[in-house]
Amino acid sequence: MIHSFIIFIRRYVNRLIHIPMPTLINGSGELRQSAEILKDANSRNTFIVTDKTLVGVGVVKKLTDFLEKAQLPYVIFDEVTPDPTIAVIEQGVHLYQQNNCDSMIVIGGGSVMDCGKAIAASVVKNKNIQTLSGLFKVRKKLPPFIAIPTTAGTGSEATLVAVVTDPSKKQKFTVIDPCLVPHYAILDPLLMVGLPAKITAETGIDALTHAVESYIGLHGTAQTQSYSLAAIQRIFTYLPQAYQQGDNLTARAEMSLASYYAGVAFTRTSIGYVHAIAHQLGGYYHIPHGLANAVLLPHVLHFSFDNAFQQYAKIAYHLGIVEQHENEIVAAKAFVQAVISLNTTLNIQKTFPELKKQDISLLAKRAMKEAYCEYPVPKQMTTAECEQILLKLLKE
Repeated sequence: MIHSFIIFIRRYVNRLIHIPMPTLINGSGELRQSAEILKDANSRNTFIVTDKTLVGVGVVKKLTDFLEKAQLPYVIFDEVTPDPTIAVIEQGVHLYQQNNCDSMIVIGGGSVMDCGKAIAASVVKNKNIQTLSGLFKVRKKLPPFIAIPTTAGTGSEATLVAVVTDPSKKQKFTVIDPCLVPHYAILDPLLMVGLPAKITAETGIDALTHAVESYIGLHGTAQTQSYSLAAIQRIFTYLPQAYQQGDNLTARAEMSLASYYAGVAFTRTSIGYVHAIAHQLGGYYHIPHGLANAVLLPHVLHFSFDNAFQQYAKIAYHLGIVEQHENEIVAAKAFVQAVISLNTTLNIQKTFPELKKQDISLLAKRAMKEAYCEYPVPKQMTTAECEQILLKLLKE
């Protein structure tokens, strides 16, 4: 009862909170716009957050070539690791301050985006990132901030959240504040052409999870559902193409837009049990977030079916999986099967070799604690039910 009441109140409070939209720059070769943005902002020294892989394959050089041509100084921080830790963020904050930087470009996947947002939040508040955990503790404008995703999955270029890992607790925490939404989002599909098929698949299902959890959650609005459906449609159409033909620019561009739309949607509605459980698997075993979501999504869809089948059916009708006159239950089942079939097409694994039976009780408790009164799920899950899902994911 308490849970339902809090979710009900938050639904209306959510609609009173203004969440800004980044200025969207979308298209092949639009990376060049980053230099113009910094010039307009009178940036004296920009801080580039990325990882060593992107530096090594030359993606970051494509950016710095534009900055050098415009005679814009920069500092590169390429120490970001998957699931960025408190220590990595503190290292970035120190380098930012040491070099008197006054703007930021974040170029990379979800971990890089999370790290950049966390560094910026720590800088403007002059506080350790742990103290900013939770809701609305930043409340201060970030320096000019450009987000350039190199994967089509997290949608972080449109969201108000940064996810941080605390290795001492083997757990993740979030920093959530509207001021964390980047000022600019540059979607350039040329940056994703070299993305491996496995990462393309996992990040693509991450975007699908965002869109689906946003759509079926209790905080959805006409606006967010429109964005969710636009994302879902693109993912089912273009993700298999991007997976099978990595140099297909149309598919890469459409997946970039799908990820962005899903980010716009879920940052206004929140997420659900797929993420609550995936966060634990990532924090505890360092299982990539997109992969965790991909494996979990069909299981959570099955769990929520009785309460969410009407929403599933609407998605099925929209996708054209079934005819509009088809029975809702049949349509809903067809949607769940379509997700399972998509996972199969993308060769998504079905179990986690890292998962240990003795850890399941703790993981389930942590997942339910994260979700309780936070995620507007269509059907509440008990710790025991969460344990049953995790047991199905043990490698035999």
